Amino acid sequence: MKIFDAHFHIIDYNFPIQENQGYLPPNYVTEDYLKDTANLNVVGGAVVSGSFQGFDQEYLLHALAQLGPTFCGVTQLPVTVSDEEIINLHEKGVKALRFNIKRGGSEDLPKLDYFARRVYDLVGWHSELYMDAKDLPEIASTIEKLPAISIDHLGLSEEGLPHLLKLVEKGIRVKATGFGRVELNVENALKSIFETNPDALMFGTDLPSTRAKRPFSYADVELIQRIFDEKEAEKILYENAWKWYFK
Repeated sequence: MKIFDAHFHIIDYNFPIQENQGYLPPNYVTEDYLKDTANLNVVGGAVVSGSFQGFDQEYLLHALAQLGPTFCGVTQLPVTVSDEEIINLHEKGVKALRFNIKRGGSEDLPKLDYFARRVYDLVGWHSELYMDAKDLPEIASTIEKLPAISIDHLGLSEEGLPHLLKLVEKGIRVKATGFGRVELNVENALKSIFETNPDALMFGTDLPSTRAKRPFSYADVELIQRIFDEKEAEKILYENAWKWYFK
């Protein structure tokens, strides 16, 4: 079954890396990613900027040039970035803006409404939020009015799942990623989100699984194939994310 890997990281120490909350990630370049996914049928994906990469774009453009046109970038930018720079990044394969609420390294949450609308109107990017879904009620009224939003890692917590589902009803997408870092019943969360909106879930490996209690394994793919039928699994593993990023 084809996989569009909607969430993974490339960490290349040839480009700027900054310590985040006392943490420095392992080196993990495109060759490492391709080796780790050689037995998966990955036909495209999204390289996501991490907290430890701040606003650096050069590593991302380098990775995208190596991976090819079926891969795209999810970047972090300051709100002061020029329209010209956003357009340049878009032309080189960047498709989304990330707000890393949990770890930092990105633009601040109060800028979300303005910045998410700006990049969407300018180049059609959606915005991605890395945050605990238990905190969603504080910004739900803002998020549900924005044109295109996704939430990382199943919203991270059991406590946050009901809040997440309310937004899924309104069209918010969810990354089915980081099963080894979440504090919730993954199977129940997957089923609940899919039942609420079959178009919402987008699978990703989360490689190299920085700071996760358990790294990605093929069992994460098998879990999806076990609890969903073939057509449903194809939506989660490939179709939903491919349409979200490229159509």
